[in-house]
Amino acid sequence: MEHIKNYINQHQERFISELMDMLRIPSVSADSKYKDDVLRNAEFVKKSLVEAGADKVEVCLTPGHPIVYAEKIIDANLPTVVVYGHYDVQPPDPLDLWDSPPFEPVIKDGLIVARGSCDDKGQMFMHVKAFELMMKTDALPCNVKFMIEGEEEVGSSNLGNWIRENKERLKGDVILISDTSIIANDIPSIDVGLRGLSYVEVEVAGPNRDLHSGVYGGAVANPIAILCEMISKCKDENNHITIPGFYDKVLTLTKEEREELNRAPFSLDEYKKDLNIDDVHGETGYTTLERTGIRPTFELNGIWGGYIGEGAKTVLPSKAFAKISMRLVPNQTSDEITKLFADHFNSLAPTSVKVKVTPHHGGEPVVTPTDSIAFKAASMAMEATFGKKPIPTRGGGSIPIVALFEKELGLKSVLMGFGLDSDLIHSPNEHYGVFNFLKGIETIPVFFKNFTDLSK
Repeated sequence: MEHIKNYINQHQERFISELMDMLRIPSVSADSKYKDDVLRNAEFVKKSLVEAGADKVEVCLTPGHPIVYAEKIIDANLPTVVVYGHYDVQPPDPLDLWDSPPFEPVIKDGLIVARGSCDDKGQMFMHVKAFELMMKTDALPCNVKFMIEGEEEVGSSNLGNWIRENKERLKGDVILISDTSIIANDIPSIDVGLRGLSYVEVEVAGPNRDLHSGVYGGAVANPIAILCEMISKCKDENNHITIPGFYDKVLTLTKEEREELNRAPFSLDEYKKDLNIDDVHGETGYTTLERTGIRPTFELNGIWGGYIGEGAKTVLPSKAFAKISMRLVPNQTSDEITKLFADHFNSLAPTSVKVKVTPHHGGEPVVTPTDSIAFKAASMAMEATFGKKPIPTRGGGSIPIVALFEKELGLKSVLMGFGLDSDLIHSPNEHYGVFNFLKGIETIPVFFKNFTDLSK
């Protein structure tokens, strides 16, 4: 451990400076105007891996954004850790809610503020710097491969084909991912479950053009009003999702399993205070930890239509739109839920409008084992660096490729993240603690050593 701390102390300013350089690259995968920036970020990751000591480093082009692959094979008889991360980021909107420009990173109160600082550039870059540390101190105990993609935020649509085409060189023993969070800086945890995702966009169309709301109002269907009515019918008064068949395959936890989940440290008062809300809201009969970890959801992510500019314009809009995400739990599948939603949503539409449902992307839920060598190695590593044994938790978010790795490569994943739920990922003023960034660099080499030793 001493060589790890010494190297970090000597180079931490450079580590942070290099991360800040990457954070200045607006690698927004969802918006085509940033395509060149996404490629530029891929080249940045490639350069960082070369300088750290990796071999066979390349930017692999896809029909979408590229994947950066690298490896360091020191002995074919030793275990191989495959590191996954992503360098693409969410759109920064709304820009007016940022305290500083999203792609001009600043450090404020020990927090690195920028889009992508936590999700996932900061966490991905920990692995690059931890690898550099192991290489420069002659402490790499096993083989390592890197697979860093540029489409995670848009569903990893090209990663599956690339993995299938590169199964041979992706052979390994475990996937190591840092794209999740811990409970608190003094309460380490490891996610052992993630929800899946079905993401759709809906369109409700009425008349063939925007109409004068005085001349036509009351006689022609208003798509915005119809859309709102249809969405409201997708949940009942108990916030139970009303889509027929939606819960048919949901895995129900036992009373004992639910009690174990709720033992994780959690303050409802602090939760409400952090969000500036008077009360929580969700499915009746479940705690907040259960609602965000083991229950499926139906959420409205965006809605628009008609005139939204300054001042008044009395129109009856021609169309209305919404983006909807459904988080899924074990035994649910994204394709099936997407179809159930589309059938139900179409059935809710009156004959006065036309409905179009467009699936965007999805992913499957996953539960990772807690009795594996890899989990034990991660748990021991976090206990060594945090001074406390990490708590197994269920994450509410989705990393669709975890199930893909298991299906295509036969490899389980370890979700050893270092972010915090309060890091405002996907929101204005996203940030990542300097403490968390450096703690990750400290912990990852210990995981490598533990995993190698336990695999013997």
